[in-house]
Amino acid sequence: MKIGNQNYQSIWIDESDPAIIRVIDQQKLPFFFEIKNLRSVEDVFNAIADMTVRGAPLIGAAGAFGIYLATLEINSRTNIREHLSNAARYLISCRPTAVNLSWAVNFVMEKLKNEQRSTSLTKTALDAALEICEMEKENCRQIGRHGLKLIEAISKKKKGSPVNILTHCNAGWLACIDYGTVTAPIYLAHEKKIPVHVWVDETRPRNQGAKLTTYELGQNGIPYTLITDNSGGHLMQQKQIDIVIVGSDRTTRTGDVANKIGTYLKALAAFDNKIPFYCALPSSSIDFNISNGMKDIIIEERDPDEVTNVTGFAEGKIRSVRICPEDTIAANYGFDITPARLITGLITEKGICRATEKDIKEMFSYKFN
Repeated sequence: MKIGNQNYQSIWIDESDPAIIRVIDQQKLPFFFEIKNLRSVEDVFNAIADMTVRGAPLIGAAGAFGIYLATLEINSRTNIREHLSNAARYLISCRPTAVNLSWAVNFVMEKLKNEQRSTSLTKTALDAALEICEMEKENCRQIGRHGLKLIEAISKKKKGSPVNILTHCNAGWLACIDYGTVTAPIYLAHEKKIPVHVWVDETRPRNQGAKLTTYELGQNGIPYTLITDNSGGHLMQQKQIDIVIVGSDRTTRTGDVANKIGTYLKALAAFDNKIPFYCALPSSSIDFNISNGMKDIIIEERDPDEVTNVTGFAEGKIRSVRICPEDTIAANYGFDITPARLITGLITEKGICRATEKDIKEMFSYKFN
């Protein structure tokens, strides 16, 4: 995807120094475009924890590169297996909800299982991390291809009037290395000259919609309108939304979806107003080992300061200001669970299916035990 006239991924290896992983610092967007260098496992952990990098597929790719960087830390005194196992556990512990993180780290660790020498470990780990990046990019491209059909059908029904799409949080190329999950069908529709308009949820408390989704849509010339999180229901009642497309941080084998807090409320409003509600996700975001989202998915609780303060731009600086009394007690749940019964369908790299165990199993039979 483009920033200005230049194409970027949201994570890549430095061409001049392979010991450096480069990422777009999403904490600074949209006010400053800065690239951050990650040189160690600790750097990767911190970048994921403070949301310099965020979004389930990107977190997974970052974790994979973290294992690669761990191989560069090996010396003659290192117990190699213990060192790599500790790095893997440390990285996976960083954020508990998105399954991509553990999936990607374990993917690299499995590749390293039969390697013995540090040089071969490093090459194998780097190849695996790069493979994950290419895999996720292709997954998103295919999600775009399948999701485009939904937008085309609505456009045809509306006789070419703009298709109004509601998004929540940021599941764009910034979160997914390239293309995005939710945004991939939108980008492809725009390329095909299908008129689209995106209602962008601000997505409190970190405002990823306001800061990131608006930024990347604007950079790629796609019309959008920023709204408060609670405007979605009103717009649905007024027939101003044709389809809701959201992402997923972890989806169960039965179709329950964990996504950014507030997704469940959008699904309820869409269900009440008979508006199609789709989740766009790669298979790396499906946890085929669990079946009950409410019971089996850990919901991350983040720093209450994200709720009691708001971050913005003033006088040339990014600033944080308090919005409530000093002694306010706040709770900050990062995600919620949308039950499968409220979801019209899942848009995956393999196609679109209903959010049921039967349909998911038919599409991903090779993943089921």
